Amino acid sequence: MFGKRIQRIVEPGDRIAEAMLGIIMALTFTGTLSVADAGRNDVRAMLIGALGCNLAWGIIDGIIYVMISAAQRGAELQAVRIARSTPFAERARRALADVLPDEIADVMTDDELDAIRDRLSRGPAPEAHVRFGVRDLLAGLGVCLIVFCTTLPLAIPFVLFDEIHRAMRWSNGIAIALLFVAGAAYARNVGGRPWHVGLGMVLMGSVLVAITIALGG
Repeated sequence: MFGKRIQRIVEPGDRIAEAMLGIIMALTFTGTLSVADAGRNDVRAMLIGALGCNLAWGIIDGIIYVMISAAQRGAELQAVRIARSTPFAERARRALADVLPDEIADVMTDDELDAIRDRLSRGPAPEAHVRFGVRDLLAGLGVCLIVFCTTLPLAIPFVLFDEIHRAMRWSNGIAIALLFVAGAAYARNVGGRPWHVGLGMVLMGSVLVAITIALGG
C-alpha cells in the first residue's frame, strides 16, 4: 500500500528545492573569488571546495530526506494501527484525518472515514515497522546527485576560460538562468505565475548567497 503510493523516487518539489540548494552552495564559493587577485591556483582551490562541499551536503541531504520519508511512512503505519485497534470511532477518525492532506481531510465526512476504517480493519495487518528498501536508497542517492550535479554547470566556465572575469560572468549568468528555471518549475507545482516566481527565486537566491558570504559561509 505505502510503497505503491509513491509514484516518483523524488517528488518534483523536492527536486527543485535540492537543485536550489546546490546552486546557492556553489555560488557561495564562486562569489568569494576576487576577479583582480585570483589566480589559477585560487580557481582550482575554489572548484575543489565547491565540488567537495556540495558532495558532502548532498550526502547529508540524502540521508535526511530518507529519514523524513521514513518518519512520514511511520506516521501512516501508526494511523492504520490505531484505526484498526481502537474501540473509539472518534479516535480512529482523527488518526486517519491527521495523515490525509488538509484539503481532503476537511471534506471527508465521519461516514467516509468510518468506511476507510472498516476496510482497513478487514484488510491485512500493517507492517510492524518501517522497512528501508531499494526505493529509499535510490531516493537518497537521487537527492545527493541533484545537489552535487548542480555545481557542475557553474564550475564549467572556470575550466573553459583562463580569464577569471569572463568565467565569473558566464558562471553567474548560468546560475541566474538555473534559478529562474527552478522558480518557473516550482510555480507549476504551486499554481503560481512562472515569470513572477522565477524572478523571485533569482532575487531570493541572490539574497541568500549574499547573506551566506557575509556570515562567512
